[in-house]
Amino acid sequence: MIRAVFPGAFDPVHLGHIDIARRAAAIFDELVVAVYERPSKNVLFAVQERVAMMEQAIADIPNAWVGRYYCLTVDYAKALDAQVIVRGLRVFSDFEFEFRMALTNRRLTPEVEMVSFMTREEHTFLSSTTVKEVAELNGDISSMVMPHVQEALLARFARAGGLAED
Repeated sequence: MIRAVFPGAFDPVHLGHIDIARRAAAIFDELVVAVYERPSKNVLFAVQERVAMMEQAIADIPNAWVGRYYCLTVDYAKALDAQVIVRGLRVFSDFEFEFRMALTNRRLTPEVEMVSFMTREEHTFLSSTTVKEVAELNGDISSMVMPHVQEALLARFARAGGLAED
């Protein structure tokens, strides 16, 4: 059995993430979508909220489940007996970052492989940052996220007073 880990902050999860998860789950026997608890960037949603959104987003993928972690990703993969770490590539600048990360991870844990999926063309512009910015300014994010994520974003920005007036 080949277990893969798909790590990320997922703040929030968007359709590009879901596409990568679906494609990885079709290739590997088991996929763990790993929500990183304490990313270096500021997050809008607490880890429990990000986990819940991801659980709902991948509920129909039978061989996938959501975990959360706060350690080196390779250490989390090893603790789960995973053989693969899955990453997504959107644009060329992602490649340089992912390449350096893959080399570092290989140095730390040579028995865990890094596999990168190129995003589908319709998702190349998507990032969690972009989704949050559009949502905060009351833009239409329905083509970027699942309905439950859109509702969570709109509720968060409404509470924060971040929605722009019409």
